[in-house]
Amino acid sequence: MAPEVLRAAQAGAPEAQAAVYRAFSGPVYALIRRLVPRAAMADDLFQDTFVEVLQSLRRFRGEAPLGAWIRRIAVSKCLMYLRSPWNRRLLWLDSQAGEGGESAPLEALVESPVVDMGERMDLDAALRRLSPAARAVLWLHDVEGYTHVEIAALYGKTPSFSKSQLMRAHLRLRECLQDHVEEGACTPVSTNS
Repeated sequence: MAPEVLRAAQAGAPEAQAAVYRAFSGPVYALIRRLVPRAAMADDLFQDTFVEVLQSLRRFRGEAPLGAWIRRIAVSKCLMYLRSPWNRRLLWLDSQAGEGGESAPLEALVESPVVDMGERMDLDAALRRLSPAARAVLWLHDVEGYTHVEIAALYGKTPSFSKSQLMRAHLRLRECLQDHVEEGACTPVSTNS
């Protein structure tokens, strides 16, 4: 993002703020959907993220790239939601109804090379079978590049929490891959973390 566009956005220029939104909306929405697969809630969190971004843009000091600052706001909002009693109740209701929450196909959210569909595991389905904490830690660490110390700070826990959640997520994904190869499907995981 050009420095003059950022300065104009910080000053409240609508065109510059629209440019910030256009530049970061796609990746931020993809990140939110990876952490919160329920589309309606992800949409709300996406809107809340950009409301906060535009309200807080004047305080952005440039100590980190703008995209990293915006992603941190999005991650914070997602983790607050995932820790909320409201989310835990929805997970319990979904487990009672045998549902995992709605989710868009991964290829609609993340660009990927063309792969033979007969040999491709449904990564999105496998991610939905992880607990919310394991899914968030996996995505933040393996895709977004957060360290265990950074993830622990976001959760208010120790780095060992992040490491154990990541290990569980990797083991579960391996199981799902094995199930996919043998049976063509993953079995659901308990929503208790």
